[in-house]
Amino acid sequence: MKAIMLMFDSLNRHLLPPYGCDWTHAPNFQRLAERTLTFDKSYICSMPCMPARRDLHTGRPNFLHRSWGPLEPFDDSMPRMLRQNGISSHLISDHYHYWETGGATYHPQYSTWQFFRGQEGDPWMGQVGDPPQIEALGRNADTSSPWMRQDHVNRQFMRREADQPQAQTFDAGVDFIRRNHAEDNWFLQVETFDPHEPFFSQRRFKDLYPQHYRDYQGPLHDWPDYDWVKESREQVEHLRYEYASLLSMCDARLGDVLDTMDELDLWQDTMLMVWTDHGFLLSEHDCWAKCWMPFYEEVAHTPFFLWDPRCGKSGERRQSLVQPAIDLAPTLLDFFGLESTPDMRGAVLRELAADDKPVRQAAIFGQHGHQINLTDGRYVYMRSPARADNAPLYDYTLMPTRMRESFAVDELRDRIELAAPFGFTKGCQTMKIPSKGRFDISQFGSLLYDLEGDPGQQEPLADKDLEERLSGQMAALMQACEAPPEQFERMGL
Repeated sequence: MKAIMLMFDSLNRHLLPPYGCDWTHAPNFQRLAERTLTFDKSYICSMPCMPARRDLHTGRPNFLHRSWGPLEPFDDSMPRMLRQNGISSHLISDHYHYWETGGATYHPQYSTWQFFRGQEGDPWMGQVGDPPQIEALGRNADTSSPWMRQDHVNRQFMRREADQPQAQTFDAGVDFIRRNHAEDNWFLQVETFDPHEPFFSQRRFKDLYPQHYRDYQGPLHDWPDYDWVKESREQVEHLRYEYASLLSMCDARLGDVLDTMDELDLWQDTMLMVWTDHGFLLSEHDCWAKCWMPFYEEVAHTPFFLWDPRCGKSGERRQSLVQPAIDLAPTLLDFFGLESTPDMRGAVLRELAADDKPVRQAAIFGQHGHQINLTDGRYVYMRSPARADNAPLYDYTLMPTRMRESFAVDELRDRIELAAPFGFTKGCQTMKIPSKGRFDISQFGSLLYDLEGDPGQQEPLADKDLEERLSGQMAALMQACEAPPEQFERMGL
């Protein structure tokens, strides 16, 4: 048996043809839906990038216990479990967060791995002099930031599609499949940073939207601020087309993988999973981006496609509630004949794939120190902290690092407690370090939506009985995940 995972970042469900979009050029995603199962109720778990990947490795939510960070010494890792049981696991990625301080323990879990450089502000090409200045909006205009400046430097070395890391990542994925298709017992994870911002793509993908690019005469705008929308209608539309162009590039590379599977007849014994860590707001709710605002459907409700050769179901839709971030680890282990660990909270999707048999009644999702969210597939409840100071809140870790740096010495000096072990820490105590959360979410308050009657989440409900019921489900799921006691206090549960 073999398995291929294609993972995108910030892939928007509502801009894909299988989910009803009629203006983006993405024929291979439609083709994918015809060859796989399409899931209509797929949701995120932990936000954003590396928390979602810890979910993927461990099959357990990250966001209740710590912020962005690496795998912990006590974590079970699905790719490592495969490797230890004679199943080769190979990672191919251009997702540069794996090679930062806060992500550096993930890639060594695989048997082998490849990495391609240049996404976003990846500190890749060294250039002492400033890159050319251009008229731009949003983050494109902020060349005072080393991060944004580096992106301008990197783009100078990506004049051709073949130079872009996404193209290199998928080319390497196709090469791996061709070299190994006759072998058995392997798992391939092809993971691109795209269509994450900045939405940089080549001319041939912009040419798929000729009218817009013929008419637009404004400044470069493919990297929005994490903020309210302040741009003109034309500038907003332009940024959406920049995203669509990059999405079309993702679609073309997806097509390369589908072509290879067709050519080599891999559908007989190869599982295929296509998913994303989260979506992205492209002016909906008058917001750009993610994380700083409530996790509306455009962020939380994600595309997910699955082909399981054991049941052979394709071209069908599934309505049961899933969370790929935590469900894929137990599902892959099951596919290769291995048992999930007792710590995994995700579900094996084998029976759901075959018969749409539900695996959960509700799902929680969120970001450390943010709202805690719950959906049962119809309602979404976004519960805000009970206190304006968002306290009490702690990181529980043996790896005190964030995205690009370690915790500050001032944070660690005289502030660390040793916490009693959680069930999943295998008897290890962890450091308990005061935290504040990355964003102030207090301005939004708690929100409750009926997705059946209000799929665009325009009118929050005021229903105390319903809120009480969903709060009870939230508390029960938090308990099942061993949420620290102060999380209940923080949320007023």
